[in-house]
Amino acid sequence: MTREKRDFSVAMLTREWPPRIYGGAGVHVRNLVSAIQDVSGVTANVHCFGEPRSDAQAHELITELAGTNPALQTLLIDADMAKSLSGNNLVHSHTWYTNFAGYLAQRSYRIPHVITAHSLEPLRPWKAEQLGGGYQISSWIERISYESADAIIAVSDGMKRDLLDAYPAVDPRKVHTIRNGIDVRRFAPRSDSALLTRLGIAEPFALFVGRITRQKGLAHLLRAWRDISPEFGLVLAASSPDEPAIGAEVEMLIAELQSTRPNVIWIKEMLQHEDLVALLTAARTFVCPSIYEPLGIVNLEAMACETAVVASAVGGIPEVVVDGETGLLVRFNEDTFEQDLSKAISKVMSDETLATRYGRAGQVRAAAQFGWDKVAESTVNLYRSLI
Repeated sequence: MTREKRDFSVAMLTREWPPRIYGGAGVHVRNLVSAIQDVSGVTANVHCFGEPRSDAQAHELITELAGTNPALQTLLIDADMAKSLSGNNLVHSHTWYTNFAGYLAQRSYRIPHVITAHSLEPLRPWKAEQLGGGYQISSWIERISYESADAIIAVSDGMKRDLLDAYPAVDPRKVHTIRNGIDVRRFAPRSDSALLTRLGIAEPFALFVGRITRQKGLAHLLRAWRDISPEFGLVLAASSPDEPAIGAEVEMLIAELQSTRPNVIWIKEMLQHEDLVALLTAARTFVCPSIYEPLGIVNLEAMACETAVVASAVGGIPEVVVDGETGLLVRFNEDTFEQDLSKAISKVMSDETLATRYGRAGQVRAAAQFGWDKVAESTVNLYRSLI
């Protein structure tokens, strides 16, 4: 018997929402909500952290509690968020920051709770430097939420394997792989020579885009770059260090490179979308040296802009970047990673024909395999199976 396709509403819970988007999870939620809005019969009600928005219900900590541990702040915001979720048919939370709100809504209103697994706390032990004792709280939130969720979306098969290893009490039948998508209308080749001139960027150059966190492997890239020919430039769109030690380490390594070569450019502020696309398009190589990456939307963004990718072969990255077809993958090994990364970057940077071939193949793959319409369709079908 076919399940009736009745109208329903889903509460979409996210820490990040425009204009406050700083990571891949925020990009995912923004695009997922936009794509779901095109699906007939489904209403997505967004709840986010921060100041009031016109297109979402925002939840903000009162000033008197702003000095508490960040993890405790999250618990308090989640409790406030949960109070607003009655009347929805389903709740969908993203990252541990909103998992507890979904857990509370599931228990309070007896509605299904879906989680998208963008990352896993047990695989990010360096976050203890950022959250202190709060890391134990974030890990507890994630565990109880995952173990009680009605369904979990893994953004890659690699993430699904990691999730089941980290949380063996989770029923594997509840875990569904729905890969992240890319909007090829927003990410498409776009040239802007004036931007390169304004930023002092000389071609050819490699590009890194990401937050300054140990997960993104930026320090590895900076050390690997010591062995890259000075004829090639390096542009780093890197900001928001998540704790002082990694921020200081990255700053020192960048200063060291800049003292010996003129073409290492550090962009510390968040790029406007048009500028990001122009840099992705102009780069000969996009480099993703992550040591942990459930999928890596930024690789898809580079591919959609026809740019070759050199990336670490971790997590879900090999499900996006095809080694020897859309770029090169480098196996992560503490002893040899930086040397191997340097060799892979040098190979692509020194062969413009190869870089062009990888870039064109990447654009075709991104458009054909990772459309947000497919993501939305699979997600809504999962919702319908639960209500």
